[in-house]
Amino acid sequence: MIETVIRKRIEILADTPLVRRVTDAIDRASITGWTVLPVQSGSGREGAWREERVLGTDKSLILTIASQDKAAVLAESLAPILSSHSLLLTMWDVEVIRGERF
Repeated sequence: MIETVIRKRIEILADTPLVRRVTDAIDRASITGWTVLPVQSGSGREGAWREERVLGTDKSLILTIASQDKAAVLAESLAPILSSHSLLLTMWDVEVIRGERF
């Protein structure tokens, strides 16, 4: 049987202009990789929204996987802008193969 280890999967929903700021924070936390996906629409506490590149309100989802310690460093570094920039940060335990890569 293949052995797995527990890591944190982190998803951050952000306005696209903030992606660089978020990925820089991921890099500073010594997390080795991330993926950015475009988000077309959604709904939340403020109501429904759709991608709008003209007004600059399009959103992106940034995904990464990290150890518990690195995930905590990332969350701490993003904490000051979570509310002010309406970021949504979620994390949960996942099992990964080749845990040394994360």
